[in-house]
Amino acid sequence: MGRRGLSRLGRRTEPASPPAESAESVENVGPRDTTPRLVAQLQDGPLAGRKIDTEAVEGRPPKTIDVAADDGGTCRYCLAEWNQSGLTAAYTFLYRL
Repeated sequence: MGRRGLSRLGRRTEPASPPAESAESVENVGPRDTTPRLVAQLQDGPLAGRKIDTEAVEGRPPKTIDVAADDGGTCRYCLAEWNQSGLTAAYTFLYRL
């Protein structure tokens, strides 16, 4: 073994001491929800006029959404137009499930 704990190939033979942790590196911020959200505006059907909070799919409004009705059933809505922008999207009624 050579000088300063290095072998003759220049590799350390003893484990290096771990770096000192600062208060910033110890703080755990936890997982962040980065899923984009948008508002689905229901234009017609049994739930006309309602606004539903929904998740974007691949950065776009989902093509269809299933929404719980007041009577315990479910209504399926689809995008009213394929080209929509912003954080709201218009949906039209398809059928009850």
